Amino acid sequence: MIQVHAHQIRRTDADAKYRQMTGSPVRPLILRLCLPAVVSNLVTTAYNLTDTFFIGQLGTAQSGAIGIAFSVMTVLQALGFFFGNGAGNSMSRELGKQHNDRASRLLAIGFVGAVLSGLVVACCGLATLRVLVTGLGATDTIAPYAVQYLTPILVAAPCVCGSFALNGLLRYQGQSAFGMIGLVSGALLNFALAPLFIFVLRMGIFGAGLATGICQTLSFAILTTMSARFGVLRLSLRQCRPDVLLVREIIGGGLPSLVRQAAGSIAVTCVNIAANPFGDAAIAGMAIVMRIMLGANSVIIGLGQGFQPVCGYNYGAGLNGRVREAYWFCVTLSTAVLAALGVAIWCTAPQLVEVFRSDPAVVQVGVAALHIQCFTMVLNGVNMMGNMMSQTMGKTGVASFLAVCRMGLFLAPTVLVLPHVIGVLGVEAAQSVSDVLSFLVTVPFQRRLLEGLR
Repeated sequence: MIQVHAHQIRRTDADAKYRQMTGSPVRPLILRLCLPAVVSNLVTTAYNLTDTFFIGQLGTAQSGAIGIAFSVMTVLQALGFFFGNGAGNSMSRELGKQHNDRASRLLAIGFVGAVLSGLVVACCGLATLRVLVTGLGATDTIAPYAVQYLTPILVAAPCVCGSFALNGLLRYQGQSAFGMIGLVSGALLNFALAPLFIFVLRMGIFGAGLATGICQTLSFAILTTMSARFGVLRLSLRQCRPDVLLVREIIGGGLPSLVRQAAGSIAVTCVNIAANPFGDAAIAGMAIVMRIMLGANSVIIGLGQGFQPVCGYNYGAGLNGRVREAYWFCVTLSTAVLAALGVAIWCTAPQLVEVFRSDPAVVQVGVAALHIQCFTMVLNGVNMMGNMMSQTMGKTGVASFLAVCRMGLFLAPTVLVLPHVIGVLGVEAAQSVSDVLSFLVTVPFQRRLLEGLR
């Protein structure tokens, strides 16, 4: 009797969520869903900026090590997003069709896949770490610090991948608030542990990595508990029964995220390699810029993450008018927010860079790069929303192509070629060139996709 009652409760929860996602007014619904996602993303950015700030007090080489480690963290994000978004996209559509049993299997497979992939990265990364950081663009002075920082993070890699996946899987159920709780808890602990380990216990940059690893493990534990007890679908390993069709759906739904994040990792590596001839200050300056711009873009990503479950539920339910309304609302709002952030970052660029490293050479590179990127960041609302909508609708080919454009197809060759023509300015301007080209490619694809929803 207890099992039947529990099943009835889960069914009632799912039905209530379905009515909310397909029947309530679109704009308030998106704002309600995106707020926890924005907070989660800002907290994740603060997580990164905490390390950047405290490590910046240790030296320029240590600051450069953060830029090298960013490539590895992007890979862990890529795997977490691959399984979380891959299973989550299909899961939201299945929930829109009210196929809850199939959605539960997608949840379990996505979770297990993320943890196992993190385990593989941990084993491979720890076995080749010195060679890895050198290949990612570290100078001889930066490499030892990159190894120290990454070692504890790689040990926690299964939890890191699992956390990113679970955050997405909760979000696609329309339960962004639970994901926020898990991420915020880990970040708050990191604010305390990072300075304790770095300065009080004199662990240096290794202490920063250790604090990050511990906090990611805590977030993973909280998110797992939330998913098992409070989600619309209850996470259960017994539901992890993959078959060819489910695996194909996860790959199709997650491939754009994997491509986007993998391209980002490649692009960051290319930036480090391109900055390498200009010294540690150039690498450190661009590392700081990437973290600052990641914070600005995380707001828009959070808005898109609030849009995705609305898109998935309503597209699965055949309510195309609600999908179009949600898309245009998010494009308009994200463009306005990016314009405001661009003005704010332009006006405070020197102070922002100096917060993390007061070395004049680092500040010079960082301020120039920020000023250039402020001109084009407003285009990213269209770029990101178009990519997210294509992915959530199951348009794998289009979504994967758009994902690779900004960070891979355009940025990587641009940042490798321009410095040979205009020096360090080529490193500083490469992202803006890539943003403009990506916008020009995204617009016609999105126009065709929206016409298909009429």
